[in-house]
Amino acid sequence: MVATLVPPARPRQRRQGRGQALPLPDGGGASQRLEQQAPWLAAVHRATTVVLVGLGLSLFGLSALTSHWQNDWARSYRELVAARDLEQRLQESAAVLEQHHIERARRSGAVVPTSSENLIHLRQPEALPRPSTRPLLAELQQQRIAAGF
Repeated sequence: MVATLVPPARPRQRRQGRGQALPLPDGGGASQRLEQQAPWLAAVHRATTVVLVGLGLSLFGLSALTSHWQNDWARSYRELVAARDLEQRLQESAAVLEQHHIERARRSGAVVPTSSENLIHLRQPEALPRPSTRPLLAELQQQRIAAGF
C-alpha cells in the first residue's frame, strides 16, 4: 500500500464580489449593554450628543450671520467711500463756480463792497390775508435801516 500525503482540506473563504454587500456589525449591542449596566451614563451620553448637535447648529447659524453682517458692512463702507468722493467733487465744483462768478463780477463792476449802509432788510407785513394769486416777494416791504442800529 502506497501512502500518499494529501493536505487537509482548508475551509474556503468567501470573497466579496462586486454585487455583494459587506455585512455590517450590529451597533445596538454595545449601547444596549451600556444602558443596562449604567442607565445614568447612557442618559449623560444622550444629553452630551444633544448639546453637541445644538452647539454645531448654533455655530453654523452664527457663521452665517457673521458672513451676512460682514458683507453688509463691506457694502456700506463702499457706499461711504463713494459718497465721500462725490462730496469732494461737489466741493471742488462749487469752488470752481465761485471763482468763476467772482471773476465775472470783478470784471463787470457789479459787486459792491459790503457795508451796513448798503444792506437792505426785509420785514414781513403784519398778519394780512394772503391771496394765492399774488407772488410771495410782492408781499415783502423794503425798508432801509440806519447804520449802527
